[in-house]
Amino acid sequence: MIPESMVGKTLMITGGTGSFGNTVLKHFLSSGIGEIRVFSRDEKKQDDMRHRLQEQTPDYASKVRFFIGDVRDAQSVRDAMRGVDYVFHAAALKQVPSCEFFPMEAVRTNVIGTDNVLHAAIDGGVERVVCLSTDKAAYPINAMGKSKALMESVIYANARNGAGRTTICCTRYGNVMCSRGSVIPLFIGQIKAGEPVTVTDPAMTRFLMNLDEAVDLVQFAFEHAEPGDLFIQKAPASTIGDLAEAVQELFGHTGTRVIGTRHGEKLFETLMTREEVLRAEDMGNYYRVHSDSRDLNYDKFFVEGEVKTMADESYTSHNTRRLNVAETVEKIKTAEYVRLALEGREHEAVQ
Repeated sequence: MIPESMVGKTLMITGGTGSFGNTVLKHFLSSGIGEIRVFSRDEKKQDDMRHRLQEQTPDYASKVRFFIGDVRDAQSVRDAMRGVDYVFHAAALKQVPSCEFFPMEAVRTNVIGTDNVLHAAIDGGVERVVCLSTDKAAYPINAMGKSKALMESVIYANARNGAGRTTICCTRYGNVMCSRGSVIPLFIGQIKAGEPVTVTDPAMTRFLMNLDEAVDLVQFAFEHAEPGDLFIQKAPASTIGDLAEAVQELFGHTGTRVIGTRHGEKLFETLMTREEVLRAEDMGNYYRVHSDSRDLNYDKFFVEGEVKTMADESYTSHNTRRLNVAETVEKIKTAEYVRLALEGREHEAVQ
């Protein structure tokens, strides 16, 4: 169910052929939304999505328009943005090892690309922009996280520095189960090939959420955001060792092989820093971190500086609710990819 304000309006999704974009279509396509624009640079994925929509949802397929372009190219973004009311900005480079080896590519897409999207939205009079970030942006140690952290700074600066009628906000979430390049499909593929499951570090913890929850978070942000707000979903976590065991509980035990951490990996992930916890509002299933609205009048900082600058601890995958193996089994079964893989139809899943 979409908000009433979206009825008859035009939504643009950058990176719209990815896991998130496909799930948005599943949620919104049969709603009262007027038009959904899919903006991405991969014509093959767009063509596959177009044919899939025509086959599976012929009554609604005409609502979707496809735009070839790249967020790195400001003109292509501006061209696609004409007449758009709302934007979900999901385009990103998000593979940690790839960004570690090619950090400037991460900067061009995640930082400069985001700035291009926001300026096109502001100039075009878009009403609301919801940007998607990652837990790796909090206390970042790898190039992907650093580029996303800088992306968030770009978001807050644009929201603060006069976005006109455009409300810009951000969401941050942890690992989305079975999104493209994630570990659960890897584990399932290894098991079906009769190979042991490869685990980086069994004690490593990760937040677990499914794609539907990611869309719910973005929709919640859309409905409740003030300029510069950051929204975070409360999420459970699992150790990687328990996650590997849970996948084997469902698909068969082939054993586990520890291979060590990859470039730029953390032992645990942080969704909300100690500094952000001080500005956070508990909204039930979500946290809203209010924008820091102070300006560049440095004299005020000497006179009105805060005594307390950080909370006792951040919100991490180590101190959130920890799932045991049985609970992890139930959690991963909520992912469409897992449900299809149990029937031998994982090739039908869109990642």
